[in-house]
Amino acid sequence: MNLSLYSAATGMEAQQLNLNTIANNLANVNTPGFKRSKIEFQDLLYQKPRASGTDSGGGNLIPTGVEVGNGSRIAATSKVFTQGQLVNTGEKLDIAIQGDGFFEVQRPDGTVGYTRDGSFKLNAQGQVVTVDGMPVLSGFQSVPQGTTAITIAENGQVTVQGASGSQSYRLTMTRFANPSGLQSLGGNQYAETAASGTPETGAPGEQGFGSTIQGYIESSNVNIVEEMVALIVAQRAYEINSKSIQSSDEMLQNIANMKR
Repeated sequence: MNLSLYSAATGMEAQQLNLNTIANNLANVNTPGFKRSKIEFQDLLYQKPRASGTDSGGGNLIPTGVEVGNGSRIAATSKVFTQGQLVNTGEKLDIAIQGDGFFEVQRPDGTVGYTRDGSFKLNAQGQVVTVDGMPVLSGFQSVPQGTTAITIAENGQVTVQGASGSQSYRLTMTRFANPSGLQSLGGNQYAETAASGTPETGAPGEQGFGSTIQGYIESSNVNIVEEMVALIVAQRAYEINSKSIQSSDEMLQNIANMKR
């Protein structure tokens, strides 16, 4: 059996998934709070016609054996939670997180989602919500009618000023021991998993939590140049694997023609 056909086929499949991941990164280059994914490969099991370290007779050990690989596979597509660039919008409810942390969001099914997208709005009841209308938790309180100004400090201190005076409260943030283990839900949100660990809540600017920057949005951490280079590398790897299949096919054809 010609293993090169099957090994190259697994390589083509892995590179196809690699291209899909890179394409998704590029598609979300302008998505607020988006974190790029990186792909991680593993080699498959090996056939060992002659294992190293076995006795070849007379107490002599084989120093180097024979191993034949069976290709590669995708082991993981992990999120890279590096800081994205902060973009000034001037909107009073646009809040960027500079550093570690997530905002909590109440999802329609009652579960809690976590997001880095701080492009918040007010609904008809004065509640702070996401662009999809989901209530934002993280200590946010409803904004009363007649409010003239909302100020959010870097430590999460919110001051709401109106005709009847001002009131203050402080926001909270959530972080995880392994944010790469979070489940991507779409809509710029993540969900807790057993791999991410349990959420830890704290105040912005304290105990390693990030700070809140009002009037800014954290953009995607996708670097277009790096992704384009990775795209070219993945494309070439795909082509090389397809060339291996073509070469294996030609060898099999030569063997089949030897009889003629």
